[in-house]
Amino acid sequence: MIDSLHLALANLLAPAVLFFLLGFGAGWLRSDLTVPESAAKTLALVLMLCIGFKGGVEASKAGLSPDFLSAAGAGVALSFLTPVVGFFALRAISKLDRATAAATAAHYGSVSIVTFVAGTEFLKAAGLPFGGYMVAVVAMMETPAILSALLLAGAGAAGRQGLRGELVREVALNGSVVVLIGSFLIGAVTGTAGMAKLDVFVGPVFQGVLVIFLLDMGLVASRRLRAARSLTLPIVAFALIMPLVSCGMALLLSYGLGLSAADTAILAILAASASYIAVPAAMRIAIPEADPGVYLTLSLAITFPFNLVLGIPLYTAAARLVMG
Repeated sequence: MIDSLHLALANLLAPAVLFFLLGFGAGWLRSDLTVPESAAKTLALVLMLCIGFKGGVEASKAGLSPDFLSAAGAGVALSFLTPVVGFFALRAISKLDRATAAATAAHYGSVSIVTFVAGTEFLKAAGLPFGGYMVAVVAMMETPAILSALLLAGAGAAGRQGLRGELVREVALNGSVVVLIGSFLIGAVTGTAGMAKLDVFVGPVFQGVLVIFLLDMGLVASRRLRAARSLTLPIVAFALIMPLVSCGMALLLSYGLGLSAADTAILAILAASASYIAVPAAMRIAIPEADPGVYLTLSLAITFPFNLVLGIPLYTAAARLVMG
């Protein structure tokens, strides 16, 4: 317990978290500080490329192991089933229409790549080495939640778009999925020889890119939260409680599959995260009648800061307690 508290306090003083809080405070106080949108997109691209490549290198060392297959199966199941839990919870505690509830629930079934990055850095500091194949699990958890949301929204919404055209393109060729899977495969093919050539890029450069990106995320989150108008107390409570529920589901699955404590922690962090990039883009096409003022504000302005500051240490401590 003392060790977990020490790690949690250390997380609060980590440069990445402090830069996020700097951005959040600057945005809340209406500072004119900005990060150009094109620069923010480039930073996100670099982060995903580094994560995917390094994960591929690590996976090439481990091979197609039973642990990977177990983690992948658990991740896909969580991504598809979590929106169902979230949808019925939202319908019970709020007056959100069916479309908005389904779209919001989808965000909590998919994943936040930046939360994953912050989680991996925390686990490194905690001395918990996880499998490199977990990067592939991240990519696999991006899209099942979108399909689940279409079913929850009703046959009408799904029927209009089907699984054709723009929606298929948005889901299958989403930029984050393409970069993650592509760089993962390149890392797996080139292995340690490739890592030797890109070591500085995926090491020291990665850390600098991360803090600038989180500074921008703090600015965006605070400004969106200030602009929110349609959020009630039960809906806000959902954004804080649903990650805990998702974490619990991940812990149960991990315990049943016998995953390692580190892989369990990563899976719990992923399950508790909420997408604010891939899913919003898909929802604009699949369920255009859903209110982005609800689903994007919850995932980006409430759940993301909660996970970054408090959630990651909590989920890791829970994984260590459950898995031993």
